Amino acid sequence: MRVDLFDFELPNDRIALRPARPRDSARMLVVKPGGSPELTDAGIADLASYLEPGDALVFNDTKVIPAQLEGTRTRGDAVAKISATLHLRAGQDRWWAFVRPAKKLVIGDRVRFGGDNETCLSGTLAATVSDKGDAGEVLLAFDLSSSALDDAIVAVGHIPLPPYIAQKRGEDEQDKSDYQTIFAERDGAVAAPTAGLHFTPALLKSLEDHGIERHRVTLHVGAGTFLPVKTEETETHKMHAEWGEVSAETVAALKAVKARGNKVVSVGTTSLRILESASQGPDGLQRFSGETSIFITPGYRFRTIDALMTNFHLPRSTLFMLVSAFAGLDTMQRAYAHAIETNYRFYSYGDGSLLFPALAGDER
Repeated sequence: MRVDLFDFELPNDRIALRPARPRDSARMLVVKPGGSPELTDAGIADLASYLEPGDALVFNDTKVIPAQLEGTRTRGDAVAKISATLHLRAGQDRWWAFVRPAKKLVIGDRVRFGGDNETCLSGTLAATVSDKGDAGEVLLAFDLSSSALDDAIVAVGHIPLPPYIAQKRGEDEQDKSDYQTIFAERDGAVAAPTAGLHFTPALLKSLEDHGIERHRVTLHVGAGTFLPVKTEETETHKMHAEWGEVSAETVAALKAVKARGNKVVSVGTTSLRILESASQGPDGLQRFSGETSIFITPGYRFRTIDALMTNFHLPRSTLFMLVSAFAGLDTMQRAYAHAIETNYRFYSYGDGSLLFPALAGDER
């Protein structure tokens, strides 16, 4: 499909720079393709009223790490400032990272992040460029590994705020809590699973009282989630891999939900992507652990998900393509036009939506 079909104009003042307070006070646009009405303005706190007892919400329990590293490359007398965003772990001492400016680095270069000294104990973290990929990617081989590397990244790194926020304001202490969900347990993400940011203990109590189940998966969200699609056709876009896991316990629980006729509701596109990645075989949803680069566009047949709770996404992004595949492109174009007209807040810290699937044959 042509990528320009997924384009739209978004006024700058619709981009949320802070989350709603409290988190569950954000708005929620309910989208029911073919429904009457098709679009309903509601609130995140109303979520339980749109679900049935026995339905299940699936959350991503990944935890954002301080994956934004600032440092220098020294080559002889030449010194260049380097900004790296870690996005996929490739070993105990290695990370793939998006680097700016990538042209300043060649294989074998040494980069020091943090302070000016040689060792992490003095406030720096050193690495060697061991490989280069496409789109500004480099493979960094760090001098430390395993938990020592993890600790060093925490010591010198910064929360990797999305570029549409970072370009408007700097990171601060509040982001350290704002940019984590209450489910965050497993270190590894460089971007938050933002639909989960809306949840509070009060909202979870409301859902529990309504008989809604909660289950967890893991997808360590990579920085590639923010990359625009630069090709003219969706078929030629290359997705970056992310690591994820679906446990046998979660598989059994969700199969029981489906067997009794209830809905599996994905909280976020990240939960959706790992669940659908684990559902590609002939037996449907199965235990999964590994990398996925699943790319979902209109025409995709969903295997596990019955509804999707998600935020509002960037134009021409793989995530807007995904929601269009789920609820229908025409429907999502109308939904986004309504959201812009009625002042919904967009992107990571913005408002949410609850999407139901397109009617059969009406995915366009």
